[in-house]
Amino acid sequence: MRFSSRFKGRPVAAAALASALLALAVGCGSSGGGKGTADAGNAGKEADVTLRVGETGWGSVQALLRTAGLDRTPYTVKWAVFPGGDKQLQALQAGALDVAESSDIPPAFAAAATAPKWRVVAVARTNTLLQDVVAGKGSRVTSIAGLKGRKVGYVQATTAQFFLDKLLQQAGLKWGDIHAVPLTPEEGVAALDSGSIDALATYGNSVITTTARGAKVIGSGADILSGNFPFEASRKVIADPARSAALVDLLARIDKAYAVVRDGREAAYAKAVAAATHQPPAQALQQFRAGEKQIPSQVVPPAREQIAKEQDVADTFTQLGVLPSRVDVSSYWTDALAGQLTKALAAS
Repeated sequence: MRFSSRFKGRPVAAAALASALLALAVGCGSSGGGKGTADAGNAGKEADVTLRVGETGWGSVQALLRTAGLDRTPYTVKWAVFPGGDKQLQALQAGALDVAESSDIPPAFAAAATAPKWRVVAVARTNTLLQDVVAGKGSRVTSIAGLKGRKVGYVQATTAQFFLDKLLQQAGLKWGDIHAVPLTPEEGVAALDSGSIDALATYGNSVITTTARGAKVIGSGADILSGNFPFEASRKVIADPARSAALVDLLARIDKAYAVVRDGREAAYAKAVAAATHQPPAQALQQFRAGEKQIPSQVVPPAREQIAKEQDVADTFTQLGVLPSRVDVSSYWTDALAGQLTKALAAS
């Protein structure tokens, strides 16, 4: 999953910002040299194309494509791994990336900060598991309703804050009914371990770590979160026939890779996940299968339903006072590549 925090600071030169953001990337790589799914007429042009593509956390998409045997492209892909989708969008805005992927939260914050030089062109539909509220080992809190008046850690301006707010509402509580403590995922794990907070709204490895140490899940965001992870592309890439064709091909490859891995290569991919996330391969395999059972991963063109769900996310953060004013999320979505992508997905 990809998560967000707001970028603050004085304006800096675009080149300096681009360099600083790329320095944040925790890993990078490149691929190229194989056959693509795009039209043959674009093949010569694609050979001269380079796409700079972001990922969050670790090279999961690169591993997915390698496992499926779809990583060799007729164009060059330069991958950069960032600590969050928000950092990807900052790099995209600064011209240091061509393509980003995030949850449906960072785009609203990025658009609130400045006029975006990018647009959402596609969506990865993936699972919403490991998005939970956990109570510490031995805690008497067994439900969300039991959080009233207690200290609850959360990661601000992320999926964790969003689903925590929705869970509180479902339990008949308001945000002000808890002592909300904004923390990073790492700080949250330490605070729960020490007993300085009663519960923690978190995601991913933090859920794995805390539950392994005896924490209990008392609420889940699985049925609250959309499962939508937008792909954002720079407006220059969208307007460039060769680069947009390469992007469409890459998105179709990712979609096909999901299907190939589900169809007999789950264990190989789980092995790569386990090595990157420091968990047993059997656990990674179980999590992958559970995730694919909940929401089979796929890439889809933009749709009104996805925009509506993202608008709900943005409006929630506005109501919580995290966003300064309402953001019209439809302003940064586009169907400019939808026709090409639909054709490529059908052919892959």
